[in-house]
Amino acid sequence: MDFKATDIAAFLNGEIVGNGDVIVSNVSKIEEGKEGSLAFLANPKYEQYIYETKASIVLVNKSFVPKNKIQATLIKVNDAYKAFALLLDLYVQAKGALKSGIEQPSYISENVTMGEELYLGAFAYIGKNATIGKNVKIYPQVFIGDNVKVGDDCIIYAGAKLYDDTVIGNRCIIHAGVVIGADGFGFAPNEDGTYKKIPQIGNAVLEDDVEIGANTAIDCATMGSTIIRKGAKIDNLVQIAHNCEIGSNTVFAGQVGIAGSTKVGNNCTFGGQVGIGGHITIGDNVTLGAQSGVVQNIKSDQILLGSPAIDIKVAMKAYVMLRRLPEIRNDVLQLRKDLDALSK
Repeated sequence: MDFKATDIAAFLNGEIVGNGDVIVSNVSKIEEGKEGSLAFLANPKYEQYIYETKASIVLVNKSFVPKNKIQATLIKVNDAYKAFALLLDLYVQAKGALKSGIEQPSYISENVTMGEELYLGAFAYIGKNATIGKNVKIYPQVFIGDNVKVGDDCIIYAGAKLYDDTVIGNRCIIHAGVVIGADGFGFAPNEDGTYKKIPQIGNAVLEDDVEIGANTAIDCATMGSTIIRKGAKIDNLVQIAHNCEIGSNTVFAGQVGIAGSTKVGNNCTFGGQVGIGGHITIGDNVTLGAQSGVVQNIKSDQILLGSPAIDIKVAMKAYVMLRRLPEIRNDVLQLRKDLDALSK
């Protein structure tokens, strides 16, 4: 797919400096730019590369003033980073539009409702009474169970599994290997030391504009629903257990684990490998640093770090003291020797 500089500038409401007829067909990092590609400069640390890049077009902020000659055509915009993200989105949409129709072999059960412009990849399966919205892309080997509802403009990548009764909102993206609606981890101990499985009869619900990273698992509720609220972004390899509720626009990095019946508020940010115990409530606008462990409720508007998680300022002081422990130990041993010498 080819894009002309004048067309890109018109789409971004940008100003062209250089050859407006130049054409690009790909994107690249500015330091790895090649002829026919488009790059961007938003961070001043990378300014040196704009004078040597081979990229044909570079997006820059309107405030950018070059110090040396630049070979590339510049498109000046209010925010180069956001503009680049918009172009990437346009590129992905154009690429996805190439996928259409129902490939064979695939299986569609009875009483399935499907919207217009559906793409259904080979070896995909759609269960009974499922409802699929408009402009949905379902890639090969996807399993969609009975009574599942998928909204408009969704993308479900290869190998994802949506168990029975799962509900997916509009404009959701579900990456490869995701499992939504599997049984929650519910077992009752018997007197003889074995365990009786507790049936999990609820479902999982994703609201609009949710994105789920590859190989993430979201369990169904024991009763009721496990809910991921609108705009949440979940990274790869995340585990969200039964009956959890994740708030709007909350972001989880990779390998976060959320135990059952925990409620996370809106606009929270969890770093990688954060672990949350069960039946915990976390307020809005909470940030947890990587590998934090949470064992009690957290109020809104806090930044915590550590395991167990504590206020970040206290945690940083504790880490400084931890690094000094060998020195402190030596000081204590010397003080003991001095005291022993004085007592003789």
